[in-house]
Amino acid sequence: MELNENAQIDTSQVDDRRGSGGGGIGGIPIPIGGGRGGLVGVIIAVLVALVGGGFGLNAAMDGGESTGDNTSLEQKCSADDALQQLDCRNTLYVNSIQAYWRTELPQEFGDQYQPSKTVFFSQAVNTGCGQADSGVGPFYCPADDLVYIDLTFYRVLAQELGAQGEFAQPYVLAHEYGHHVQDLLGTEAQMRRQQERDPGSANALSVKLELQADCYAGAWAKNATGTADERGQKIFTSITEQDIQQAIDTAEKIGDDAISERANRPVNPEEFTHGSSAQRKEWFMRGYSSGDPKSCDTFGNG
Repeated sequence: MELNENAQIDTSQVDDRRGSGGGGIGGIPIPIGGGRGGLVGVIIAVLVALVGGGFGLNAAMDGGESTGDNTSLEQKCSADDALQQLDCRNTLYVNSIQAYWRTELPQEFGDQYQPSKTVFFSQAVNTGCGQADSGVGPFYCPADDLVYIDLTFYRVLAQELGAQGEFAQPYVLAHEYGHHVQDLLGTEAQMRRQQERDPGSANALSVKLELQADCYAGAWAKNATGTADERGQKIFTSITEQDIQQAIDTAEKIGDDAISERANRPVNPEEFTHGSSAQRKEWFMRGYSSGDPKSCDTFGNG
């Protein structure tokens, strides 16, 4: 994977709520003590919600949107070494994903794309879905139409789960923006209504939603080298098969069965909420192979 050094990083698509705006991978680590059951506990806590809809938040607590200060991020991402910075690269990934959907959504689904910001936070954050801490992993909140991520999550992903490739990061973000697209299209709301009508199928329906977001991520990956900034500069100059393999490797490592096995827990497909490793790989590859988000109809394929 190679990013274009001439691409303009649009920090307006990010809301930096990390205090001083520094941080990145060197920030405060995700807490692993307390009542979470140690390291395995935090991995499970993170991955139960990882690249998901963000519906495991504490909705009973008052959520509320606040605004960060992008001053430091803007300065960092306009410097010559911007692409060496974790937060700037992730901002550029967001730019690419939204550029893709800005064209693809009206073209393929007849709906105008409504942009969503990604919120960078440290340790904890208030959202429209309730209060969340870093332990829930990256998530999308349909109540405020925002993607949330503590960038220290990537350290857990790489060091504890072995998903070390750089392309794991845009895959995670593309999955979350897949949930935003589902929100815009009404897929998420329809799925929630189905869950209310048929609680016994709630987990199976959740899996379909998650696999569709994986498929949407694959469709973006196929077309990512065609995305450009507002000046027409390409964002990616190349994406290799090795990059795609890194996304697949990440998808497999965060399958429900892989998570259960890592925690030495029985693998029970009836308890799956995100899909097995094989399913997550299959649907990401379906989106990538076709490059067409219309191929991602998980709800119409059993």
